[in-house]
Amino acid sequence: MNPFSNIFQEEEFGMSLTIGVLKESSPHEHRVALDPEVTKRLVKKGLQILVEASAGEDANFFDNDYESAGAKVVDRNAVIEQSNIVVMIDNPDEQTRSQFKSGQLILGLLNSLTVTDEMTEFAKNKVNVLSFDLLPRTISRAQTMDVLSSQSSVAGYKAAVIASDLYPKYFPMMITAAGTIKPAKVLVLGTGVAGLQAIGTAKRLGAIVSGYDIRPASRGEVESLGATFLTSSVSNGAGSGGYARQLTDEEQEAQHKELAEFIAQNDIVITTAQVPGHKPPLMVTEDSVQNSKPGTVFVDLGASDLGGNVAGSKPFETVVTDNHVTIVGAGDLASRVANSSSQLFAKNVQAVINYVIEDDQIQIDPTDDVLTGLAAVYDGEIINARLRKALDLPELPKPEEPAEDSETKEES
Repeated sequence: MNPFSNIFQEEEFGMSLTIGVLKESSPHEHRVALDPEVTKRLVKKGLQILVEASAGEDANFFDNDYESAGAKVVDRNAVIEQSNIVVMIDNPDEQTRSQFKSGQLILGLLNSLTVTDEMTEFAKNKVNVLSFDLLPRTISRAQTMDVLSSQSSVAGYKAAVIASDLYPKYFPMMITAAGTIKPAKVLVLGTGVAGLQAIGTAKRLGAIVSGYDIRPASRGEVESLGATFLTSSVSNGAGSGGYARQLTDEEQEAQHKELAEFIAQNDIVITTAQVPGHKPPLMVTEDSVQNSKPGTVFVDLGASDLGGNVAGSKPFETVVTDNHVTIVGAGDLASRVANSSSQLFAKNVQAVINYVIEDDQIQIDPTDDVLTGLAAVYDGEIINARLRKALDLPELPKPEEPAEDSETKEES
């Protein structure tokens, strides 16, 4: 069966298309997938929006805000039971997954490459899944849907703010009658979206900032923010999808040596390196942590259950070592700026919804490289090439372009 042959139609549910918004179940997640402003826009387009009660409270969006925007506030079971599309931030828990129905479309930042068993479960139950982590970010049409970029920007900003709060000295140079305080030195490892935002924020706070990346093309962006670009002895580390590639063992050893020298010269180190579906690369070794000056602050945006960029970092925790070095496991920074990050996430969701709904139907075009990249599961089949590779599944045959109608040819 062609996994793209089925068109998810509103008649199957006996109602107009309905978008459901769930309250996040993780204790560390404070965002919500739709804010009232985007809700209002979707309602104006004729969509029905169901919001789980108190779904947005942690982000300071309240039930009456959603009702004023035209949504209906209901309980969790009603959202799942009545929605054609269910939107969320993070992976649903086991109980929620068991409630999803065949034909429903789930949209969220579902980390599909690291929870392949959940994707297999969705396929078995014919639950359709669009996962933001699979979005082909280098395609210009996909940029308005790029949750990873929007949330990374928030995380980079917050990383610099947290570092300035924990650092026991001024960030900027301070000249007083009592003497002069030198500015803090900040090193940002990884200069993607999060890294550049961290650099810009640290510069605005008055620090001396350097950015390190194994992608030579990053130099111009770093220097445009007034920071120093630190070159790498590692060969070009640019990978696909806007990420740095994984390094070989030899390259990692060379990188650790050069980074140890840079780290020792700085007061704040913010690390941002992530490789979707894989353990984050270790950039700051235990030796580098032990050799850091007392008061040094490490903020690890790569910290997760899979590991982190900084030796000794723990997700959602702040650790102070015996030599008075602070390590922040900061994989949840976007959630700590819940209101702003939810607004951005909601606009990304809106972009996807506008893209997949046509003529009051949800349609996945098998020839659209944005949708085939974004889709993890469709009509009982795991269809994403990256996800199939992770599961050791054979490649699916490429769908043929639809034949052009002869009458249309004559008219054109």
